[in-house]
Amino acid sequence: MIRRRHLLAAAAVPLVAPHVANAQAARTVKVGSLRLIHSMPPHFYQRFAPAGMTIEIITFDSPTDGKNAVVTRSVDVGGFGIAAGTLGAAAGEPVVVIGAFSNRGMGVVAKTGSGITNIAGLRGKRVGIWPGSTQEVFILERLRQSGMTVRDITAVRVPFGEMHAMLSRGDIDAYVGAEPGPGLSITSGVGTLVEYPYGTPMGGLNMILATSEALIAQDPALLRTMLGIHRRATEHMMANLPEVAEATVRILGAPRAAVDHAFAAENIQYAWKLDDTTLTQARLYAQQMLEMRQIRQLPDFAKFLNPRFSNEVATS
Repeated sequence: MIRRRHLLAAAAVPLVAPHVANAQAARTVKVGSLRLIHSMPPHFYQRFAPAGMTIEIITFDSPTDGKNAVVTRSVDVGGFGIAAGTLGAAAGEPVVVIGAFSNRGMGVVAKTGSGITNIAGLRGKRVGIWPGSTQEVFILERLRQSGMTVRDITAVRVPFGEMHAMLSRGDIDAYVGAEPGPGLSITSGVGTLVEYPYGTPMGGLNMILATSEALIAQDPALLRTMLGIHRRATEHMMANLPEVAEATVRILGAPRAAVDHAFAAENIQYAWKLDDTTLTQARLYAQQMLEMRQIRQLPDFAKFLNPRFSNEVATS
């Protein structure tokens, strides 16, 4: 569900190279984003956009809704979890990954005093999980590595935005969440960190930048420009995390302590390049989903993973 739209002023200072600034005539580009710390890059796009380009951000609460917006071309490009993209591509939907977006940003959190200190401690507990999310795939693999399956826990369907509140009320014993949820639970004393679940071959892979097959065929110059903007935005953000924290609090209404904790723990990594590591992790991720029977077949990787624009931007 689309919850709100945020239109960034076109008057922001363009800080792009001349060839990018001249690449597009006046137009509005619609960009999908999630209400999460690691989904903040689009909120920095406008300052790096060429003159005459307006970035319109459409915010979603669900990765699946973000992916659907790309597929239906309600947005031109969108950032969402690799899980949602893989589910769509495996079902034959025309979604294409053209760049990395952000890594990490996850956390397994247990209620303070629950005695849960590791993944094995989740056995028999009520664990909040958002189905179809990147976090779901990671926790399933971590359960497997711990000699367990999802049958050994009571999985409770919980949206990311409600996980902290449900943990606070005692409706669940733990959750597999997305920042700023883990940071909020930890800094408020409601929860304690079980782990950041990155000890799998999938690493910290989380969100990707995607578009539709149709837009690749119709307007590759726009996508090249957008990935150039995305690159400059993410590089700026990683070099100016206090500024990103301020923007996150202002735009998302996230508690400052939770945001600061996420950055201090290095649990947010903004990214842009669809490099060999990301491509390998994406394929491993899809294989994991297949083995867990979350998809019936692997995506056509030749269509689903397209590093063309990333490679062009890297050498420009």
